[in-house]
Amino acid sequence: MRALLIVNPNATSTTPAGRDLLAHALASRLRLKVVHTTHRGHAGELARQAATDGASLIVVHGGDGTVNEVVNGLLGPPKPASMQSVPIGPIPAIAVVPGGSANVFARSLGIHADPVEATNQLLDLLAAKERRRIGLAHCDNRWFTFNAGMGLDAMVVEAIEAARHAGRTATPARYVRTAVRTFFRTSRRAPTLSVRLPGRPPIEGVHYAFVSNASPWTYLNQRPVHTNPETGYDTGLGLFAMRSMGVFTSLRLSRQLLAPGAQPKVGALTRIDDVSNLTIHSSEPIGLQLDGDYIGQRTEVHFASVPSALDVVAPPAP
Repeated sequence: MRALLIVNPNATSTTPAGRDLLAHALASRLRLKVVHTTHRGHAGELARQAATDGASLIVVHGGDGTVNEVVNGLLGPPKPASMQSVPIGPIPAIAVVPGGSANVFARSLGIHADPVEATNQLLDLLAAKERRRIGLAHCDNRWFTFNAGMGLDAMVVEAIEAARHAGRTATPARYVRTAVRTFFRTSRRAPTLSVRLPGRPPIEGVHYAFVSNASPWTYLNQRPVHTNPETGYDTGLGLFAMRSMGVFTSLRLSRQLLAPGAQPKVGALTRIDDVSNLTIHSSEPIGLQLDGDYIGQRTEVHFASVPSALDVVAPPAP
């Protein structure tokens, strides 16, 4: 089997020793080519070329941003709903060995968070020929794998990316501190979002909204954060729209999100699962993030679910 290993050497938890171990282990099983990314968007360029060259598998060693680039490089811009969303023809399967800070996509598929453990797991999965077909989602002419958001979480991601550019490492503690500061800085602002779903009345007065393609929504160290527990790679999208920035309501919601068997429920929350598509409108430009990458400010974004879009090397769905 011809395979390409795409390594992001700047990802948070990658090490030279770990990269060498992964490359040597895979080379014993596959006709492997190894390439390190050198600039933003490079992983997508490499994935697109690998598909053209006839590779059967792309292994990604990096974080969620690198995985997102690979998916978008393979599938290209999503097509309108009236057309075939996913390109016709063979598309390489994707395998992930975590190398970032959160690694939400890999962990949500049941891949070990530790890169060495994940390498051994990948070898076992390849030997057993384990594959899984998963659904994806898209918006703003770009695919995303596990979540997107408008408002609060996008502002947090923007601040984290600025900190990274300044040389500070992205850690769970930094995410929490940044989220708390951002919340209090914006808590007195009037809501700007409204959500439109097929066959339902519009949801007005929304402060921030998350759109999920999987669960968990993210992780804090080893603890999963579930916004839409019933959403998964075999369902439609999950919506989590909050109409309050009150401190006590937000503290109660935060405890629910982190609790085992979480089923978030407060009066100001609208939570809907298995939605085929939805549109979020903002009365003023507001931030958008996809898979933990800040995209920019938008006033209207349409989100759509595409079932059975991609093959991944992963354990069977639970």
